[in-house]
Amino acid sequence: MIRVVVVEDQKEIREIQVRRINASPDLLCLDSFERGEEAVPGIIASRPDVVLMDIGLPGMSGIEAMVRIRQECPNIEFVMFTVFMEDGKIFDALQAGASGYVLKNDSHLDILDAIREVQHGGSPMTMEIARKVLKSFRPEKQRNSLIEKLSDRETEVLELLSKGLLYKEIAQALIPAVTVGTVRQTIHRIYKKLQVNNAVEAVNKYLGRKN
Repeated sequence: MIRVVVVEDQKEIREIQVRRINASPDLLCLDSFERGEEAVPGIIASRPDVVLMDIGLPGMSGIEAMVRIRQECPNIEFVMFTVFMEDGKIFDALQAGASGYVLKNDSHLDILDAIREVQHGGSPMTMEIARKVLKSFRPEKQRNSLIEKLSDRETEVLELLSKGLLYKEIAQALIPAVTVGTVRQTIHRIYKKLQVNNAVEAVNKYLGRKN
């Protein structure tokens, strides 16, 4: 069971997300908060697995709240949940420690899948967000010795990951198709070979972005 907390200032949206999370057999919403100021102590106390965090909160921003929580609870995963598409917001959130970034107009299934993916070491981003991230990369891929250690299948999976595909979409895109569990195992092998901790770092290294 993945334990989740929702932080969202709009009551209707917050309640919808809570209901959808609790309707999923593998997810449980422990609590929900309207403001960052109340979310910080509440989340530190409950220590969920994943936080679905709105960026544009009144008062303390979602990014600031995440930073404060991560100082006390570094193992909590954060999926930023927002209407913002500005490059600055995206990179501020990722640099502050967010593992995933989804938009409020994404399908509820994609949002729930994002929660699951961050809990299993993924870094889900919608296609729109992935495109913005990819635009920051240098245009030419620089294949270093670590990249050359990847198998053909691992390289294929990493290429799909770099395009912003979710685990289930990667599983369906591969020929022959595989299970989501197999994709997850392959990605963990990629992390180990590339000496990285998450999908953002793996894609950065694959596309030759300097850290």
